[in-house]
Amino acid sequence: MNLSDYEALDAGAVAAALGELAAAFALDLRPECDSTNSRLLEEPPPDDGRIAVLAADRQTAGRGRRGRTWQSWPGAGLTFSVLWRFTPSAQLPAGLSLVVGLAVARALEELGVDGVQLKWPNDVLIHGRKLAGILVELSSGRGRGPAAAVIGIGINLRLPDAAAVDYPTGVTDLTACLPSPPGPNRLLALVLQHLHGLLGLYASAGFTALRGAWQQRNAFADLPVRIVGEAEALAGICAGVDDDGALLLQTPDGLVRVLSGEVSLRLA
Repeated sequence: MNLSDYEALDAGAVAAALGELAAAFALDLRPECDSTNSRLLEEPPPDDGRIAVLAADRQTAGRGRRGRTWQSWPGAGLTFSVLWRFTPSAQLPAGLSLVVGLAVARALEELGVDGVQLKWPNDVLIHGRKLAGILVELSSGRGRGPAAAVIGIGINLRLPDAAAVDYPTGVTDLTACLPSPPGPNRLLALVLQHLHGLLGLYASAGFTALRGAWQQRNAFADLPVRIVGEAEALAGICAGVDDDGALLLQTPDGLVRVLSGEVSLRLA
């Protein structure tokens, strides 16, 4: 199929796939947007009790972690953002990006994708190759602490042959993972379903309740890794994650906790 034949996002199709859960989401689906994360951060919709979702067939200024650009082509990927509001006076949520990654992983597994792995803190891999990325940005409220999180998700559906995406272990797309990959509307609905369930559990019980499920999919479990981005280089054995989502690194000097911040995890 040519990229010009792609299935466009359609709010009616997504709502139909969501079923009764459609009432929980406010869907805003556009042919093009500069950055869905930026739009929700700068122009958040009024709080009507629903979870705001902004998706675009193409993003002209999509962003990833550490200032990277998220490349976008029509029909090549599903790119969207979700505005998740916290309860009043809530503290900074720990491990949120890991929970989002787990939701994406479970959606892919439901579709029958094999070899789904999670790379701390924000990538979804298939047999070591990147399929999806996550960017969580906090929106400040008038009181203390963050008021909401804007959760950006990008999933490769069908990358064009000319795509040049720089990633240490390579990239992949759903076309390479499934004989009949879903269209963006069905995939969006499926990811939203899993997000809804896991964010609800996360809000009531914290990351501790989901830590084990994340660990089961840890791409670098018990492997030698190094941390890029710290003032001093860190290297050790990946010992999983803590109850607050921090990476646990077994080093010659003992167990070290690494918070996500502006660091990057690589195989040693």
